Amino acid sequence: MIESNVTGHAGELAVHTWPNLEATWLAVLVHGYGEHLGRYEHVAAALHDAGALVVGGDLVGHGGSEGERALITDVDALVADVHAVTRSIATPLPTVLIGHSVGGLVASRYAQAHGEELAALVLSAPVLGAWQGLDPLADKEVPDAPLDPSSLSRDEDVATAYAADPLVYHGNWHRETLESLERALDAVASGEPLGDLPTLWLHGDDDRVVPIADTRAGTDRIRGTAFTERVYPGARHEVFNETNRDEVLADVVAFVRAALKL
Repeated sequence: MIESNVTGHAGELAVHTWPNLEATWLAVLVHGYGEHLGRYEHVAAALHDAGALVVGGDLVGHGGSEGERALITDVDALVADVHAVTRSIATPLPTVLIGHSVGGLVASRYAQAHGEELAALVLSAPVLGAWQGLDPLADKEVPDAPLDPSSLSRDEDVATAYAADPLVYHGNWHRETLESLERALDAVASGEPLGDLPTLWLHGDDDRVVPIADTRAGTDRIRGTAFTERVYPGARHEVFNETNRDEVLADVVAFVRAALKL
């Protein structure tokens, strides 16, 4: 992995690139709230082995990027940051955008804004639709609600590593972050459907962070004519870190190869 920086809307973004001199496609990764791209080494390795040049940036306020920790004030600004990271890789290769959780919300908004630049889209447990995580906005004070690491995966090692990771944000939600996510959910819902963009939606049916019913309400609004979904029985929020992660990554690779006719 090569580390570099790109200027984002609120400072320098840490960019991670996994080069591939024989690449036939470009995979752009967008991580979820509170985490960072360093947790996606195994995902990048699987995509690299499948012929991808892989790149992704830590979102503003996350990982090695500048900005107040885990503060998101404008999802469209995150879209612009991801666009800057993507354009920093000067390549004619077909681009596949892969977003997880809040990164899936960013990726969905990106597809609505820059869909003509994408060859395919993968959404892992995306925050879409009527997400219950916004319920605290009804209160005058956002309660303390750090993420429970055990909700991420059935693999206990995942929870242990997450809890010990100094680059992961372990604090409480900012009200501004929840408000910006709410605006973005409304924008995606009222925006253009995904049309004929090949799209794969992945979700665990035991996801307690982003319940599948919440997301389905959103995907029903944006799904296009080339929309595929895979639901994994018993899987929790981070399907790329689940006990059946090999199956999930194989599904992503098979989808990309079919979409790109590789």
